[in-house]
Order: sequence, then C-alpha cells, then structure tokens
Amino acid sequence: MSLNSTPTSNRLHIAFLGKTNSGKSSMINAVTGQNIAIVSSVEGTTTDPVYKSMELLPLGPVTMIDTAGLSDSSILGELRKEKTLDVLNKSDIAVLVLDASEKEFKEEKKLLQIIQDKGIPVIGVINKIDLIEKAVETKSIIEKDLGIELLPVSTFDKKSIQKFKSTLSKITPTDDDKFKIVGDLISPGDLVVLVVPIDKSAPKGRLILPQQQTIRDILESDAMAIITKEIELRDTFNKLSAKPKLVITDSQAFLKVAADTPREILMTSFSILFARYKGDLNTLVSGAKQISKLKDNDEVLIAEGCTHHRQSDDIGTVKIPRWLRQLTGKKLKFTHVSGTEFTKDITKYSLIVHCGGCMLNQRAMLHRLSIASQYDIPIVNYGILIAHVHGILDRALEPFPLAKMLWTKD
Repeated sequence: MSLNSTPTSNRLHIAFLGKTNSGKSSMINAVTGQNIAIVSSVEGTTTDPVYKSMELLPLGPVTMIDTAGLSDSSILGELRKEKTLDVLNKSDIAVLVLDASEKEFKEEKKLLQIIQDKGIPVIGVINKIDLIEKAVETKSIIEKDLGIELLPVSTFDKKSIQKFKSTLSKITPTDDDKFKIVGDLISPGDLVVLVVPIDKSAPKGRLILPQQQTIRDILESDAMAIITKEIELRDTFNKLSAKPKLVITDSQAFLKVAADTPREILMTSFSILFARYKGDLNTLVSGAKQISKLKDNDEVLIAEGCTHHRQSDDIGTVKIPRWLRQLTGKKLKFTHVSGTEFTKDITKYSLIVHCGGCMLNQRAMLHRLSIASQYDIPIVNYGILIAHVHGILDRALEPFPLAKMLWTKD
C-alpha cells in the first residue's frame, strides 16, 4: 500500500439496506456510475455483503456496502440477515431503501429502529418512484407510516441520484478525525522519532499500516518524521542536533526503546496511539488494571481485526498468553478469534485482549468496546498490555495525562 492510498479502515462506510429486490444494488450502481453490484429480479441475488472502496465526490474516500435483503426467504436467509445486521456495527451512514410499489413496511420499521438505536445517521430512500402513478401521495403515506422523511429516487433519473449524493454529503459525520493519530501531540517543526523493527515478521518491501498512517499524520501536521530501527536508536539520538518531541515505537521493542530513550523525551507506541484513535484509551487502560484480578482457569479472549500468517513466535497466539501467565502466575485458558466479525458470546471470558485495530474502522472498534462494557468484561489492547508486562506503562502513557492518572490511581 502506498502512502497516498486511503486504507479501507479510514474510509466512510455507507451501507445500503432494505428488503429483497428493493433496489439496493441498482442504487449503488447508479451512485457510483459503475456495475459494482449484480442486479437481478431473482430473489437472493446478493448473498454476503459486498464491499466497494472508491472516491465519491464530494465525500472523498468511501466504502459502499451492498447487503442481502432482510426479506430473503431462501434456506440461508437467516444467516444472510445476520450478516446484514452485523454490517451496521461498522457503518458510518445507513441508507434504508424502500420499494415504492410495496404495500407494507414491517421489515423496514424494524430495521429503522435498529439503525436509530445504534445512533447511525440514516437516509430513507423510496426507490422505483418512476413506476408509481400517484408518486407524491404514495411518498407521503409511507413517510407517515415510517416516521422519517424519504427521498424519492429512480436509478434511471440522474437528477434524483445527484440529489441523493448531495443529501449524503450533508449528513456525513465531520468529527471522525477529531485529533487524528498523533497530530494533537505535536506542533509544526517538531521532530518525531519512529522506531520500526525490521525482523522476520515485518512485511517485505513495505511498512505495516499503523506505521504508514502515523508517518502520514506527522507530515500533515507539518512536523518531521525520523525513521530508525531499535538497534540504531541511540546512534540516531546522537546524530540529531535537536531533541525529539516524541518517540513512537513498535510495542515489541518497548523495553529496549524505553531504556535507550532519555527520560525527558516523551515515549509511547503505535498500538497505544491507535487505542485512542480507533477506540477509547481510558477504557483499555482500565482493562489493564483488572489483569491482576485474574484467577486460575479464567478464560481470556485474544481478538484480532484481521487474519495473517502466524509466525512461530506470533504475538497473539504465543507471546501474549506466555506473558499473561508469567505476569499473573495463574493457569489461564485462551481463545483466539480473528477477522472483521467479533465473537458472538463473550460472557464466558474474564478478559479480552484486542489488537490495535488498524484494519477496523472506528465504529467497528467502538462496537467491540461497547459489547465488552455491556457485559462488564475488561478489555485491553496489545500495546497497553505489553507496556504493562514490561513495567513501563506509566511512562508510555505520559503523553496522555488523563489515561496516566487513571492507571496510577489506586
């Protein structure tokens, strides 16, 4: 991935939802001007959610999500509905598509309530309006039934599609980059040293996503990024004529970087930065405080937002279980999940350890945190846990006074 490519996790996620054959796929094709989604009169044509990342003016980088119809009567209908509803946990905007020729909208009412309960901005669209004789009257009746304003659309009418895109841009959330990744911690002209180990787990020919995004954020903040390996950090400090404002390290090099970084220089990790960028840093720090309460035979869930090839010393399946057993002295049980779908039942776990979430968008990560909170299960991320294991979490949290106060408070 190049530095000027927008990762899927940073794109605005727009989900198109509705009953089977309401015209969701046709809407996406009309909005994007491409034949992205398969269109057919046969029910159940769209089975799993279909994702398409693109640039959509005036919104910029977006991911359009086409979903299976909630009235799918096929054998796999319930499973498809489940996947469709799961899409809402990562959607920034929901587009509820209704077929103007339908007579009742029970499914749409249920879906609308779910969308509103999740606090997702929603656009109601009454599709195929060109096929209705009394279009204005029909629209008014359906609006009264659902309780929301509907936008009349025909996928054959470019003006109605343009109006839809204009409406879409007006309800787009504007505070999703409230502090970006590191921009609020630095000023123009500051030096930031990034410690990037190059070992057998590092991807050939490229940096991993958190490193790329952090570099981009530093540059956009008009600061300067100095990239070095952990074995060259001391030499890097010696060659700099000015003191860096901040050192950011890969979590697995935490101990060496902490030892080599002068105490007056702030230090943290990519994973801790992403803990607050994607989720809620204070919640994850609170989770770390609960690790000492683990007991023998407690079950720990280790969750990752993506799938990758496992190394022999993989951090999630090997190192973290070993560190937790050593830290607590308890006989713990571990379950591992990976991918964009979170585990369904977390009630049996005493702790959740989550990756940095670089492949998840913010809404998806916050959803996972909310599930943990709902069941009062402590959750911590990799970077916070690793800093805690090495006894340097208080220092790694110094750039974030509130989080540090939470951690050091008895």
